[in-house]
Amino acid sequence: MPKIVATDTDFGDTAFERKMVEAAGIEFAAYDGERARTPEEIIEHLRGADGAITSYGSFTPEVFAALPDLKVVSKTGTGVDNIAVDAATANGTAVCNVPGYGTEVVSDHAITLALCVLRRVNELDADLRDGIWDFHRRQPLGQVSGRTFGVVGYGNIGRATARKARGLGFRVIVWDRRGIAGRATPEGFPYAALDELLAVSDVVSFHTALTPETHHLLSAERIATMKPDAVVVNTSRGAVVDTDALAAALAEGRLWGAGIDVFEEEPVAPDAPICRAPHTVLTAHAAYWSEESAVELRARCAQNAIDVVLGRRPENCVNPQVLAEDAPA
Repeated sequence: MPKIVATDTDFGDTAFERKMVEAAGIEFAAYDGERARTPEEIIEHLRGADGAITSYGSFTPEVFAALPDLKVVSKTGTGVDNIAVDAATANGTAVCNVPGYGTEVVSDHAITLALCVLRRVNELDADLRDGIWDFHRRQPLGQVSGRTFGVVGYGNIGRATARKARGLGFRVIVWDRRGIAGRATPEGFPYAALDELLAVSDVVSFHTALTPETHHLLSAERIATMKPDAVVVNTSRGAVVDTDALAAALAEGRLWGAGIDVFEEEPVAPDAPICRAPHTVLTAHAAYWSEESAVELRARCAQNAIDVVLGRRPENCVNPQVLAEDAPA
């Protein structure tokens, strides 16, 4: 009987995945101790398995070299930067993900962070709980009207965020590596060069994958080109933003505020500079989570693994060249 192992998940238990996998006639196992995330742990617990379900496991080239019969690694998420895709491809291992599952909830969260920072909601809330009834001490309080919202990365989530920002009354501009400055998206949002977008936007919201090209896309040098009253929002990947440089700019008043859901090191240390920076709203990588999105994410991830193990073509695969051309859909 084929076997799928959940090396680590973000959901507390694997009963949902077990039910799906076993209903498909596949043996299921989950690591019951500390989450198996290191290459050594993954190799130990995946020996003899046909497929893996993971959230944050480090699937290095060494993992694939040690597991030549592994057919699929299915990620509970969109980004696959924790998986060595080239090594998986060379090994004949399909790498699956779940793009689009959190489009609405992540874009909701990005807009929420932007508004909370502009309106200083967390600061006003803290004052009230301390017995301070005086909004004047928290001025300026920003508003949407008259402000420009820059969207960096125009995939599904970036597109949804742009739509919602426009609906609130922001002027929206977009940067995407496939976009051409001076033209517009199909929805009518003008494309801008990245440096132009950073220079003119009052809110800059990041929605791009983490690649070598986008690592520290918002660098100290680029932060220096932004408006001093601008707000940075990041719900994409932590390392897309140089978080220490961002924290320094906030602390020195060279940038107004930030709403951050993803960090370069997670969990973020309580004494990290970003945690001490002013005018920030920080959340613990929660943007993707809602009861509805979690069900969709888990079901699609498990189904991808099941399909590959059973010789079928999965819904989403980032290296489809490893799949049999005649595999049924």
